[in-house]
Amino acid sequence: MTNEYIKLPVEIRYKNELDALKSVDVGKKPENWMLSPKAVRTFILGGIIKTADGKMQIKRKFYGNDALVERCIITLAGNRGLMLVGEPGTAKTMLSELLSAACCGISTNTVQGTAGTTEDMIKYSWNYAMLLSKGPCREALVPAPLLIGIFARFEEITRTPAEIQDSLISVMSDQILNIPELENEGLVFAKQGFNIIGTANTRDKGVNEMSGALKRRFNFETVEPVRDVRLEKE
Repeated sequence: MTNEYIKLPVEIRYKNELDALKSVDVGKKPENWMLSPKAVRTFILGGIIKTADGKMQIKRKFYGNDALVERCIITLAGNRGLMLVGEPGTAKTMLSELLSAACCGISTNTVQGTAGTTEDMIKYSWNYAMLLSKGPCREALVPAPLLIGIFARFEEITRTPAEIQDSLISVMSDQILNIPELENEGLVFAKQGFNIIGTANTRDKGVNEMSGALKRRFNFETVEPVRDVRLEKE
């Protein structure tokens, strides 16, 4: 069945590896994480694990700076937002997918940043037919990535208008999303482990520069191009 699709999500493509790692993982996991930080590292950088059936080879999926991957995992485990920056084509998106899939089991909870990205694409919108019939209520709420899962991925964040970027500040600072239309039920508290992984191309610098307040909510990691020909070929 997997041959029917052009590109499967990471959590489906590598389901066997994730299941195997989960079954043998005895490390301490951050709250609401699927794997321990050590197992997340093994999933991304590869290695051999001992299973009930013997040994299993975990495929290496990211080629480049191993220390970069380790810093990314530490950032997320420490409940800091992670921002991957670099030239186009350096696998920032792929790394964010791998991290999301390994940490919380889903890599598709994504906002694709563009000039037309609006706040309701990030936070929430409404089912207007239900809104008209029942008024503002939880049933009429259509959750966007910040409300859906533990991890949210924000691609090409610097291509979105500055005011949309800054809507993340209060969510990342207070760990609360306010839905004023719901009045007494309008405060949604982030679950333990909630985090945001963003990506930004250095060539987009100056298009919609991130504010200093938003930058302080993220740890920045630069993903460099692979400079070794042999490694690039591999």
